[in-house]
Amino acid sequence: MKLLIAGLVLFLGVHSVRMLAEDWRTRMRARLGTGTWKGLYSLLSLAGLALIAWGFDQARDQPVILWTPPAALRHSAALLTLLAFVLLAAAYVPGNRIKARLHHPMVLGVKTWALAHLLATGMLAHLLLFGSFLVWAIVNYSISRRRDRRDGVQYPAGRWAPTAVALVLGVAAWAVFAFGLHGLLIGIKPFG
Repeated sequence: MKLLIAGLVLFLGVHSVRMLAEDWRTRMRARLGTGTWKGLYSLLSLAGLALIAWGFDQARDQPVILWTPPAALRHSAALLTLLAFVLLAAAYVPGNRIKARLHHPMVLGVKTWALAHLLATGMLAHLLLFGSFLVWAIVNYSISRRRDRRDGVQYPAGRWAPTAVALVLGVAAWAVFAFGLHGLLIGIKPFG
């Protein structure tokens, strides 16, 4: 469990720098250069992600069961993860109406993904992992929206064609992951 917690602190800590210390981040980017900053950011993020994966795998070997979710929650988790994948795709497809409306679909996708997994699982390791991501996403979204208002950020109106692309990509990525990669990479088959 210690590796999982260390990974969460490192990964979410790196991803919280802009939220918690934006001025420091700006000074460090200027001092180190954008390329070096992004390289360090990526390296620390990957190290945190590796610790999360390793720690989560170890924690699943000695599970601490907190509750047993009913089947209905597991089914609703499948729908929520579908929505999460569409939101993630919308973060990267320029000019779509989802991003124009929600402004930060990546963070909302993480929030939805974390909530879905909290509903579908009942082990301590899951609570730590997905609960941490859910709290992080809630705080991040709130701060990001406040920063947008403070800075007068205007999001361009979205168009239907890019929105359709985001929907198709999100659904396709969800299907590939839910019906194949999740079992292969995580060891749990959501539909099997």
